[in-house]
Amino acid sequence: MTPPISRPAFAALASLVAASAFLAPTMTQACACGCGVFSVGAGNLMPDGNKGSVFVEYDFMDQSTNWSGSSRASADDNGDKKIKTDFLTLGGQIRVAQNWTVTAEVPAWNRAFTTDTGDGVETFKHAALGDVRLMATYTGLAKDMSLGLIAGVKLPTGDHSYANFDPDTEISTGSTDLLLGAYKQGALNRNGDIQYFVQGVWDKPVDWRATYRPGEELDTAIGVSWSGWSLAGGKLRVAPVVQMIGSVRARDHGSDGHPTDSGYERAVLAPGIELQSGPWRLFTDIGVPVYQRVNGDQLTSPTLFKTMLTRSF
Repeated sequence: MTPPISRPAFAALASLVAASAFLAPTMTQACACGCGVFSVGAGNLMPDGNKGSVFVEYDFMDQSTNWSGSSRASADDNGDKKIKTDFLTLGGQIRVAQNWTVTAEVPAWNRAFTTDTGDGVETFKHAALGDVRLMATYTGLAKDMSLGLIAGVKLPTGDHSYANFDPDTEISTGSTDLLLGAYKQGALNRNGDIQYFVQGVWDKPVDWRATYRPGEELDTAIGVSWSGWSLAGGKLRVAPVVQMIGSVRARDHGSDGHPTDSGYERAVLAPGIELQSGPWRLFTDIGVPVYQRVNGDQLTSPTLFKTMLTRSF
């Protein structure tokens, strides 16, 4: 059982949140998608003592509301009308040494983009593989693996050449990105059925196309779960989760970028539930933005959906 949170643990937690606050102001604010929100928070693969795991994740976002600054704006102010995306990700994690795990994620997107072409409003649909993410996690900062560091890379493996999508709505950014992050998790009470977690991942493009450089992005999550509820004679564990996910993304640049209409700050309240039976774990949540500020005019989604099925071994 993970020991209850102590003063040093609170200090580590505060340090991670403070680091997020320190990094965020360095980014002026990008991109209409904001799909990095799905890469942090409950359900994601933080090391848990198992040898490894495999997972399938489905996310959904329907960006149908035009937003300007910190409030809703008229749809007439934005030539883009709607971006509806299904995200499907296959992946796995394996412990390769006592203090090291590696994670691979292979996404596929199905996107419908509705925009005013000048000759009328049209909808373009495209499905393709997305950008692969490879990450290594060091868990040796605490004996129980409750504190760790993350380093990895996002590769430009996806399609970024579909003619009817803008650079900031393409399935791939076309860039190679450095991923850096950290996590902390543990118990808030003595019997360990109330758990907390905090996680942050910074996505920094380091190589990009000559005409388009996507903005860097910082995604953080902090949450609490309660696992004291069980069904089927204790064979099915049910854990409600409450979390807050924060995102800051910088403006796009390049001749094909739109720096005046890219970049944002956003806070999403995402209550969810986790079901676990033996090696199987199912997590789902619904995210609702409680604060968002965008540059220019951008399409936002009133809700975000996430479901993840994991098999540990």
